[in-house]
Amino acid sequence: MIRARQVEKRFGEKRVLRELDFELPRGGFLLVTGANGSGKTTLLRLCAGLALPTAGELDVETSREHVGFLGHEPLVYRELTALELYGRLYRIPERRERIGMLLERFGLWEARSDRVASYSRGMTQRLALCRTLLHEPTLLVLDEPFTALDADAAELLDRELADRRDRATFVVATHDPARIESLASARLALAA
Repeated sequence: MIRARQVEKRFGEKRVLRELDFELPRGGFLLVTGANGSGKTTLLRLCAGLALPTAGELDVETSREHVGFLGHEPLVYRELTALELYGRLYRIPERRERIGMLLERFGLWEARSDRVASYSRGMTQRLALCRTLLHEPTLLVLDEPFTALDADAAELLDRELADRRDRATFVVATHDPARIESLASARLALAA
């Protein structure tokens, strides 16, 4: 699904990624670790098609419409309600049912008519996860997906990742690798 050959990324004079090589087969689960500033977020943005490498080759064998990306920013419209969010952007059949199912699963059904601006940080993260999963992506690129989740929501995400393990390819960056190590088929440790 993803092949990186001598991938580098620079921002001006600053080199963030250096000669990175890896292969992730379809159905694989790449666990990405490293200190702050090591390039984890940059690598995930490259894999999601949100940035281009400065040098080297990066082949991602899926179209961007099949990528589910969760970054540091939740990418939800704070002026909208959860029910108004994203279904039309993805052109999903039966989107109302799908949105309702995800909101219920992630404990947001009771707040479905509230503006997102009124949500706590943890609720916003759960809504961002719903957005990421809404279109049943075949490639999930998740940057610190457990951020701001309480214990119950983190356990729910554990189950979601395990349930989707057989039908998606994953690239997940985390500072808590022990939490998802059992799901990983490969590890990539980036140095600062």
